[in-house]
Amino acid sequence: MGCGYRPVLSIIIPTLNEAGILPLLLADLEKQRDCLFEILVGDGGSVDATRTVAETFGARWIPGRRGRGAQMNAAAEQARGTYLLFLHADSRIMDPLLLARSLQAIQEAALATAWVAGHFRLRFIRSQPGNTLAYRFLEEKTGCNRLNTVNGDQGLLLTRQFFRFLGGFDERLPFLEDQRLVSRIRTQGTLMTLPGLLGTSARRFETEGFHRRYILMSIIMGMDSIGEESFFAKAPGVYRVQQETGKLLLSPFFSLLWDMLRRNWGLPGSIRKMYRLGRYTRAHAWQLFFLADVCLRPLLGTGRYPLLALHDRIFAPCTNFRICNALAGLLCMLWFMGVLAPYFRVQEALAEKIGAQRRKKAEDR
Repeated sequence: MGCGYRPVLSIIIPTLNEAGILPLLLADLEKQRDCLFEILVGDGGSVDATRTVAETFGARWIPGRRGRGAQMNAAAEQARGTYLLFLHADSRIMDPLLLARSLQAIQEAALATAWVAGHFRLRFIRSQPGNTLAYRFLEEKTGCNRLNTVNGDQGLLLTRQFFRFLGGFDERLPFLEDQRLVSRIRTQGTLMTLPGLLGTSARRFETEGFHRRYILMSIIMGMDSIGEESFFAKAPGVYRVQQETGKLLLSPFFSLLWDMLRRNWGLPGSIRKMYRLGRYTRAHAWQLFFLADVCLRPLLGTGRYPLLALHDRIFAPCTNFRICNALAGLLCMLWFMGVLAPYFRVQEALAEKIGAQRRKKAEDR
């Protein structure tokens, strides 16, 4: 695992009480061939055996302020490699040549462009059945390299010099640090999809509920797209660390949105926010066409996206107008606040009532 005083690659892993899952990734890294690297574990205050696990595998332990962005920045400051690779603790590497091949690919790409960074396609590691099509959609989406399709689960490989030029990760929030760095990479350089697959645990989707987590992710990205950071400051546990997760309740988030509509934005402000949200939604309409291609995969075969091409050639140019942004914003608002909000309010209230009745019966026995 070690590689002398000057490793080619520094692998940075942020952790918080990950003693249970971290050994799997570190064992995978031990099997990597033809690549000189060091491992740095940027920890945010673990109280379990994470440090012992990391040091047993020869990783360097870098304690820091809690928050993935802050933890990875602190570790990157002490990295010695020419290249940095940021991985989540629940990542898995199945190919023993993955790192060597990814370094070769990014070095070849650097011959044509000064600043380049790379990410991997994902393969979800699941412990529960169901949602097969949804997971396949997410997995295929990680390889299309489009706006807002790259996140920290996919790993991020770039030179230490480029990382410093970009200013490191945004530390203002305990999440979205990956999305914001990728946005800067797109404007300042080139983002590429690296060869091979990176495994990632589906534990958050499985613990919180797949559709609930995906809906909340949509709300998070929507609020970020319109610059409404006050939502994240007020939201109750908008992004809990893995060890604190349970079944995700969406009603509190919809209630907060209603409160912001009435008290913070008012009618004129809500109209402006709706338009900006519509512009964001229309820009991501390609995902519906992409989903249709994924659904038709048995008929289309591997790697073919005719409906996505239809979106790019016809639908996107034909809807690139302000009226379409306004309409998309209105439809988005009606769907989230007129359909999903009341549905989850009723569904979660009923679930709580049933749970209370069961607890009372258990106490009476």
